[in-house]
Amino acid sequence: MKSGIVLKLFILTSALCLFILSVVFVGQTVFFKEFYVHQKEKDIQTALQSYKKDYLKNAEDPQAVVNLELDFYQKHHTWITTLDAMGNLKHTGDFNMEIKVDSSDDNHPLANQRLTIPLYSIMNVEDFNNDDSFLDTWIQEGERIAMEGRMMKNQPVVQRVGRNPSHLREEGHLENHQMVNKEYEVVVPRFKNATKYDEKYPNWLVKGTVTKVHAPEGVGFSRYTNHLFLDRVKAFQADLLYGDDRKANSSKIMDFEENHVKYKIFVDTIKDRDGKPAYVFAMTSLQPVNEAAGVMRDYYGYIVIATLLLVLLASFYYSRRIARPLLRINQTTQRITGLDFSEKIPVTTQDEIGDLSRNINELSDRLHTHITRLEQDIEKEKQLENTRKEFISGVSHELKTPLSVIQSCLSILKDGVASHKREYYFAAMEDEVRRMDLLIADMLELAKYESGTYQMDMDSFSIDTVIERICAKFAWKIESKSLQLHTRLEPIEVVANQRRIEQVIVNFLTNAIRHTPEQESIAISIVEERDTVKVCIENKGTHIPDEQLEKIWNRFYRGEASRHRSTGGTGLGLAISRRILELHGVPYGVINTSDGVMFYFHLNKKI
Repeated sequence: MKSGIVLKLFILTSALCLFILSVVFVGQTVFFKEFYVHQKEKDIQTALQSYKKDYLKNAEDPQAVVNLELDFYQKHHTWITTLDAMGNLKHTGDFNMEIKVDSSDDNHPLANQRLTIPLYSIMNVEDFNNDDSFLDTWIQEGERIAMEGRMMKNQPVVQRVGRNPSHLREEGHLENHQMVNKEYEVVVPRFKNATKYDEKYPNWLVKGTVTKVHAPEGVGFSRYTNHLFLDRVKAFQADLLYGDDRKANSSKIMDFEENHVKYKIFVDTIKDRDGKPAYVFAMTSLQPVNEAAGVMRDYYGYIVIATLLLVLLASFYYSRRIARPLLRINQTTQRITGLDFSEKIPVTTQDEIGDLSRNINELSDRLHTHITRLEQDIEKEKQLENTRKEFISGVSHELKTPLSVIQSCLSILKDGVASHKREYYFAAMEDEVRRMDLLIADMLELAKYESGTYQMDMDSFSIDTVIERICAKFAWKIESKSLQLHTRLEPIEVVANQRRIEQVIVNFLTNAIRHTPEQESIAISIVEERDTVKVCIENKGTHIPDEQLEKIWNRFYRGEASRHRSTGGTGLGLAISRRILELHGVPYGVINTSDGVMFYFHLNKKI
């Protein structure tokens, strides 16, 4: 419930004396926390040194190691375990499964291998022992299984497990959430593209058969029930394998908070009896526990001195408390008058000052939003106006010539001059009408693509089949100019809109035939890349000047200064092709080769 500022001043004045007394007891929770954390760190670090000695003595006995972990928790209220050089929990032979990888692909680096997967990294131990769990149907010996992961430090690291490859990213699969989240949210954005990431951390996908499954029992079962602790272990492993742990070879202490509870994580390096590196990983809660009572007795001496200081500071703080929000409001409103909306007023009260601060913040946000939107609308309007002018200019220029031809022919026929060429003039007018009809059709189609509402439907098809069919349709045009057509095609499935891609290829091939001198050649090729296919159409002939390489994609653009129509077409073919490829979201372009010009574009391969 909102209280008035007058009432609040009265309550603060009346409660001043009570505040000085109560702050003594409340303040201890602030200062004592730091004291307690320091003492807790010191005690655990001492205990870790003793644990490392005991661990090295019993490292060969998994049961003895589990007992050491339980004893350490009972004495110090701290979870502890030991990790190998890859960040995996050691001594997990009681909770894992062994997979025999298929030998169908002998070239795969993991073919015929037997992989051991620690199950704690991809599932909870309670789910494994739950009779109603869906895992009982396929995490069993003899069941078929699919796995996906990355090669890290020359070793396979499992990220996902499922019934088959199609289930690895669907509901019902198992995965190392910490590793997967680290990959997509932190690591992948560091690379320029996915190819660079795959080169450093190669992806692998295998299928195999479950040969053995081990389930924990007794005290070993409790080792896997602390999911918060296991999540921190897996998070440390992700940092270690991705190289984000800059101090992997030294002891360190880290802070962590979960559900408003703070924890301390301790990591110390050791070497086992074989000289291999390992890590001691421990985590403790910083919530006050029973041992805090003994420390409090030493702390009370500081409270007496702090109380005397607080009496003086409280009066000063009280006078500043009322003025501070008003000063902050004044400072922020001055910035708003200068159209600077970056600063916001903290809303810390539920009175009139709090309402005023909230309203000013909302007003600032709305003004910023509307001014930004207005600037964007003005910029769009400018661009639209430029587009209109360019479009009207181009259309006027393109329609002027055919209309002039038709007018001339009509005048000749009307005057009765050259009546023996009557059919010739009718044919000329018919040809000009056809040209205008094609121009209008292309203009409408281009406007459809540029409207921003056109949706490109995608399907899969063989790009080589499409190219062969188009080449067959244009065979008579190629033969009429005595051209040679060379193709280098491969049967590859792509994902795109087949009708529109055919339109692009027809435009590119028509353009190549038009600009290729007689007796020369045209080459069409498909270049397969990692995830895409590059389609190239190259024709021999005159090069395009470098300054015109980008302009040829503009509507009504022709390389000749006079913009003659003798080169054929409506001047919209390449502009339409550009819009189609942009709607597909694929790279495209044109370059000068040693003998001519090559148009190219990419398509995504079917996975």
